[in-house]
Amino acid sequence: MASSNGHSKLGIVRIGSLTCKPLHPTFGAEVEGVDFSKPIPPDVIEDVIAAEDRFGVTVYRNTGLDDLGHVQFSRQLGDLEKVPKFRGPNVPDRFQYPELFDAGNTDLDGKIIQKNSRRWWYNKGNALWHTDSSFNQHRSKYSLLLSHIIPKEGGDTGYADVRQAFRDLPEERKAQLRPLVVKHDLWHSRKLAAPNEYKSVTEHEAAAKPPAYHKLVQIAPDGGETLYIAAHAAEIVGMPKEEGLKLITELIEHCTQPRYTMFVKWKQPGDLVFWDNRQTMHRATPFSDQMEVRDMRRTTVFDDGLEKNGVPEAAGGQR
Repeated sequence: MASSNGHSKLGIVRIGSLTCKPLHPTFGAEVEGVDFSKPIPPDVIEDVIAAEDRFGVTVYRNTGLDDLGHVQFSRQLGDLEKVPKFRGPNVPDRFQYPELFDAGNTDLDGKIIQKNSRRWWYNKGNALWHTDSSFNQHRSKYSLLLSHIIPKEGGDTGYADVRQAFRDLPEERKAQLRPLVVKHDLWHSRKLAAPNEYKSVTEHEAAAKPPAYHKLVQIAPDGGETLYIAAHAAEIVGMPKEEGLKLITELIEHCTQPRYTMFVKWKQPGDLVFWDNRQTMHRATPFSDQMEVRDMRRTTVFDDGLEKNGVPEAAGGQR
């Protein structure tokens, strides 16, 4: 089942039925041992979750998954977030399943999104270090990104170990951070990435994604503490805005030092990267987005309950 056994000589960790090959000294692993061609048994799902809890980012190569298989596997991990309709209620979805987020660079017809369009600028926010859906009050725990078409060069995905980054902070600093509550706003990160395009947001955009409030220091799956931080972090409750933004920037810079980061290369269609938004950040990297198609589709699994580490009413009753 989900007990683990380290094999330091080979750099291999075995978790139940799975073989995990670490990608970084503190987090991340390529995982073998899951047959995605048929329904995955509950004991293997237990091992998959145990591997994710341990490594924060797990990579499954050449899964053979299609959209249905991707959604079905994700549903075995919990309830799934549905894609918000930022562009209006009458704009059709690109995919059959409302749980599939379009993380690629094509439109409904499969054509490359044109430079300087609003969607092209919106995607620029993905290059900032962030954690998915922190702007939702019911936050996500997992994201599962599946490759369908990959560019010849570039387009890797970077990950940061915010769990280890927090644990390396001085105890005095940790004590200062523990009481803090952060306002997370999707449109804040879009303004950071594209300040001219997102000087203002439409009424529909603002209504589709209002801000959310989360404690800065959270409890990781292993019971230790971790930071919950992202480019969506817009303010620290009770702190002058500029002072709060300065602290947020300092923390993101701390968490994204080379010793806490790694980059996953997409090798072929069917590669799946599964990460825990509660203990990692991630970011997209450049590729020739006007010349090549990068078709990536993501499911997002809700955290258990509204939030185990919820915001005290006195600090963030703005829900």
